[in-house]
Amino acid sequence: MENQRTPLPPFTAETAKMKIQMAEDAWNSKDVDRIARAYTIDSEWRNRNEFINGRDAIKAFLTRKWQQELQYKLKKEYWAHSENRIAVRFEYEYQNKEGQWFRAYGNENWEFDANGFMAKRYASINDLAISHDERKLL
Repeated sequence: MENQRTPLPPFTAETAKMKIQMAEDAWNSKDVDRIARAYTIDSEWRNRNEFINGRDAIKAFLTRKWQQELQYKLKKEYWAHSENRIAVRFEYEYQNKEGQWFRAYGNENWEFDANGFMAKRYASINDLAISHDERKLL
């Protein structure tokens, strides 16, 4: 088990952007284990209207997510940071099992422990049905 996930807080604009890119790359991999390792064992999440606590629950959530959200592609953008917190704006696209495409928009607020693991993740997300031709994240 890793003891630290660099870059560590306190964040600069540069290290916050590095952390964001690492998260984007991990989520786009859809590798549930890889993603879960970035969070504390007891990490707290709010994802839309769902409350998730701990790595095992995160893994279960992500597994369920990608059974429903096919061809997932995510882009994150730096919004702000402080010593151990980062705010991001994001959008992602996916297709449901019926073939309908969606673009999801939202904001996340992240809080990290001293070892660089994300202890809290609060995500507000809205979905918009789009046509295949309206996709931006190819």
